[in-house]
Amino acid sequence: MTTPDQPLRIASIGAGHWGVHVASQVLGDERATLVALADVSAESRERAGGALAVPPEMRFEDAETILESVDLDAVIVTTPHVFHHEHVSAAMDRDLHVYCEKPFTTDVDDARDLVQRAEARPEVTMVGFQRHHEQPYIAARERVQTATPMLITAEITQDWYENFRNTWRGNPDLSGGGQLYDTGSHLVDVVLWLADATPTSVSAEMVFADDDERVDVHALLAVRFDNGAVANLTVSGDTACVREHVHVWTDEGATYIDGRGWDERTLHDVDPENTTSTPLLDETDTRGKVEAFLDAIGNGESPAATVRHGFYVTAVVEAAYESARNDGVRVPIHLDD
Repeated sequence: MTTPDQPLRIASIGAGHWGVHVASQVLGDERATLVALADVSAESRERAGGALAVPPEMRFEDAETILESVDLDAVIVTTPHVFHHEHVSAAMDRDLHVYCEKPFTTDVDDARDLVQRAEARPEVTMVGFQRHHEQPYIAARERVQTATPMLITAEITQDWYENFRNTWRGNPDLSGGGQLYDTGSHLVDVVLWLADATPTSVSAEMVFADDDERVDVHALLAVRFDNGAVANLTVSGDTACVREHVHVWTDEGATYIDGRGWDERTLHDVDPENTTSTPLLDETDTRGKVEAFLDAIGNGESPAATVRHGFYVTAVVEAAYESARNDGVRVPIHLDD
């Protein structure tokens, strides 16, 4: 159990902008304390160390050193995507609780490996898909659980390429791809979660920013599920602003989630007579990522966003890239583990 008298000792592996954003959530929770950080960039270590009140002697250049030399209970992994498997695996080797930012991994076999290991150990391993503990999405899932979702349409837009083209997120050797693997992985995750069925195949078209077709800026996915349901997803990284729409249709009507920016989301219900209502939600049930992570550790329960959710997203995204690079041919999704 985590208590104020014995708070969890947490280190952040990754101290860039997003690493600071996630790790800062530890500072406001009496159940944990941030004791160390690691980043290959000296500038990032200094900036993050100051922002997170981590003393200079507890700022490390690499993950291996921090794991070997610091007494820890848990780690937060926010390094570039391609390093997630290495850093999560190393933390598992030391029996630590692990929070890993999305995407879980950029390789299906790596994701499968971590799923097998995570599900065989008592420590918590959580993936950073925060929609699993945000109230509009929780309420939407509760509604569609009473019927079988048969059609899902989903879209997310963002001025991603302009903002990140010259950062590691725009470098496929570090990010694993483009907008689909970055912000788009959230949309893939929530569609799979709301569908509550096994994805079996995907066809995709993409607009790439590079001749090697590795960095997508627009992606259109058509996913099929084992229960006959279908989902159409649009992920755009070259639009003026952030908007998100997720519409789930069942034989009883529909549930809509519409929003703009990163925080404003509204839930709508559509009944069979085409009447729309907007239910009031108790937003106090929405939790932050670190709060949800610490809740899972403290309660000894599975986290809301599990390694299996992360594995499924990686499998769908990798199949979508394969399809897009082969003229949109439908590609089977293999989830056997």
